[in-house]
Amino acid sequence: MCSLVGNILSDLPIADPLGRALRLETNERHAMSVNVPPPIAKLQAQEVRLADVIDNRPLGRFHYLILFLSGAVMFLDGFDTQSISFAAPVIAKEWGLPVAALGPILSAAIVGLMIGYLVLSPLATRFGHRRVVISCTALFGALTLASALAMEPAHLIALRFLTGAGLGAVIPSVVSVTSEFAPKRHRSSFVMFIYCWLALGFVAAGISSGFIIPLLGWRMMFVVGGLLPLILLGFLIRYLPESPSFVLNRKNGQKRVHMTLQRLQPNLQAAATIVNDEQTSASIKTRALVVELFRRKWLASTILLWLAFIANLAAFYSIQSWLPTIVGSLGRAPEIVIAATVLTTIGGIVAATAIGPAMDRISPFGTLGTVYLLGAGFVVALGTVLGAGTEILLVTAFFTGACVTGGQMSVIALAAVLYPPHMRSTGVGWALGVGRFGGVAGAVLVGVALGGGISPQQVFLVMAGALVIAGASVLVLGRMHRLTM
Repeated sequence: MCSLVGNILSDLPIADPLGRALRLETNERHAMSVNVPPPIAKLQAQEVRLADVIDNRPLGRFHYLILFLSGAVMFLDGFDTQSISFAAPVIAKEWGLPVAALGPILSAAIVGLMIGYLVLSPLATRFGHRRVVISCTALFGALTLASALAMEPAHLIALRFLTGAGLGAVIPSVVSVTSEFAPKRHRSSFVMFIYCWLALGFVAAGISSGFIIPLLGWRMMFVVGGLLPLILLGFLIRYLPESPSFVLNRKNGQKRVHMTLQRLQPNLQAAATIVNDEQTSASIKTRALVVELFRRKWLASTILLWLAFIANLAAFYSIQSWLPTIVGSLGRAPEIVIAATVLTTIGGIVAATAIGPAMDRISPFGTLGTVYLLGAGFVVALGTVLGAGTEILLVTAFFTGACVTGGQMSVIALAAVLYPPHMRSTGVGWALGVGRFGGVAGAVLVGVALGGGISPQQVFLVMAGALVIAGASVLVLGRMHRLTM
């Protein structure tokens, strides 16, 4: 209205000073009506991308806190998983069990792990990763503690099965939380770092069993393995954050996400609206179950990833299960047998410090594919040097572990990179669960082959073939990923 009046008055032929003043005032009002911004209250709230907040921040105390909590959970997961292996011979002697009776006791946790990976880990889609990590840590801690009270094989088998289910459910959610808060440029390194602590838990179980069992008995191994997770619970409840992608689709999601992200970016404006490009509605989340892995977009990627998991774990478990027996059967001293086996784990841990950054900086697919192909060569070499000098045997075992054990850690990081946050726990869990079938089959088939008179060199050649399959799968997956980017 002011604009219209101003235009009319400016066109009138008024020549007196009052009219001139009126025209000047009217023109000023017209300019103000055009240039004055709307009231602040009417401005749209600033939108901030979740990925920008996470990816653009430098590493700080919040990241290190998450790495500490996730690494601690993985370490205790590995400790409790491996404890039964060192306690089993003493249990058999105390209860008068034949060696064959140890099979169900040792395999109960493995079956439980598969249930955890395949059935329990997808529950994070509904209840959140934080709740799954806390509840399942409490579960495997309490059940490990209860295992110290077992008085017969049936009780121990049942407890180890349930413990394994808790152990298996924790890992995918820990990986998901860690990878979601990791800047993209460090994501593979973060996952590799926490998975190294799982391997260190294996090592710690072996070292501690050497003095705990002789001094305090096998039950104390389960007491220690059960109490430590329960102590850790207090820190998890107090400090472990929930996945921002999960929280955004819940009641008061914006407020809760702000509280978490301000620990990363203290100057984040309270009025800012956090937007998640990868997940914009709750309906997407409800579909992020197992069936989502087989939808058109993800079917080929899931199959190739599973093939890599199956082949890698087949080689990994075959080496871990049979290398001590094969090396020992050649007349090597017990300490050499132990050293060769342990070096395959240490090699993987050391290699992870290089593989993770290479996956972040170069290419996750190209790096891992190369690691697998190099591993195939080292596995063939290991079979060749079984009867050679001690030094060359141990060195070859180390580099074999660097590729095979390091590859196992890396393929989990690859799964975390491949799937978006709302699918990550389900994708990682099912890949681990399906891959476990390859691990079990590999160890069994090696036993059948050796029992049938096939030479160890030929067996290692087949293991190398499995790694070639894993490498080819990852490289093809990388090519598909680049074409769809």
